[in-house]
Amino acid sequence: MGTAERYEAPEHGAAAEGSARQGSKAPGRAIPARREPQSYYRPLWIEEPARRRRLPDPVRTAAVRAVLIVAVTLVQAIVAFLCTLAGSWLAFPMVLSGVASTVVATWGVLDVWVTRQVWNQRNGVVSVPSSTARALRRERRRARRQAKAAGRTQDRIRRRGGTGQLSHP
Repeated sequence: MGTAERYEAPEHGAAAEGSARQGSKAPGRAIPARREPQSYYRPLWIEEPARRRRLPDPVRTAAVRAVLIVAVTLVQAIVAFLCTLAGSWLAFPMVLSGVASTVVATWGVLDVWVTRQVWNQRNGVVSVPSSTARALRRERRRARRQAKAAGRTQDRIRRRGGTGQLSHP
């Protein structure tokens, strides 16, 4: 029985199942068909939240570029080694291109590191401050607000020409 037949709507499922079973009986025999075990729907995979955040686009692009360059460099090194063992004329050009691609691969890996540092510097790093740091910031903000309020009060008193202030402090 296929997936579509197994998961029919309830009002049609029982009737369709019964007619399917009756059709499976051998003509002239009174032995009913065997009941299939009930199977349940099980998804092929279960989505899990990512453990780490996805890399930013420029960093990911640089990383893919670096991986491709390093892969080509490794293939060139293997070909150069095998050509050297075989005594082929291609060994010397492959060694030269292997040296050049090693330089390029080093640049590619450094490019990933630099791109990541630049991205972090421009866009900031997501950080969750600890509760103590949050409390200290809250206290500093409160002290600044009180100082501003006291300064405004003093300015207001000065503008009025000293009214509302005691003659003897």
